[in-house]
Amino acid sequence: MQADFRPKQIYEQVADQIRVQIQSGQYSPGARLPSERDLAHLLKVSRPAVREAIGALQNEGLVVTRHGSGTYVADAFGRPSNVTPLHPGDLPADADFSPISTLEVRLLIEPAIARLAARRAQRDPLAEQYLKQMADVKDITDPLHQARWSESDRLFHRQLAVMTGDRLICRIAEEISTTMSQPLWNRLRDDGIYDPERIQLYVAEHRLIYEAIVAGDEDAAAFYVEGHLKRVHRDISSRE
Repeated sequence: MQADFRPKQIYEQVADQIRVQIQSGQYSPGARLPSERDLAHLLKVSRPAVREAIGALQNEGLVVTRHGSGTYVADAFGRPSNVTPLHPGDLPADADFSPISTLEVRLLIEPAIARLAARRAQRDPLAEQYLKQMADVKDITDPLHQARWSESDRLFHRQLAVMTGDRLICRIAEEISTTMSQPLWNRLRDDGIYDPERIQLYVAEHRLIYEAIVAGDEDAAAFYVEGHLKRVHRDISSRE
């Protein structure tokens, strides 16, 4: 039986190239990698693809990123010396979906979901609960708070589909929600919203989306969802 073929996503190809350079000694333990901009130029890819690749390598333990300083080969800072770096063949067959690709799909689908939910114009206790849980997060640098934010954010967006009353829409939203629980999504999202002011801005945007739906304002609901997702795209694409 022929094995299934899955073409590698761009960020996976970029991660492979950087991984080989690290393991060949081109970047030694503790060395600072070139900036995302420079890596994008050297590897002839987009900066978001580099950002995703760096996030994947962080999750593997090969590199660590310091805010305002850069990304370094991890031995000198984060990974214990007895941990062997992962090789491409050691990685899971099903890599995480590209967060940028996920956002592009969400930009196509979620404004339409908001419109459908607004046609019903009904309050939803679960959506309100997730809003409150997000608002209660104060220290996004705390891993427990990060996990609480991640889950509340994911479930809030999934609940908007439930508010449409359409089972097929709910199934589609469940697939999207699954990608938002993957490690690479969480890594880039956490790196992109690492200060309290950004968290409160996101809370306000979620509140605007919900209130527009409850008020039955389809145009506003779709507009606020689109604006929020575009901000997320900017925040996780690059910090430089």
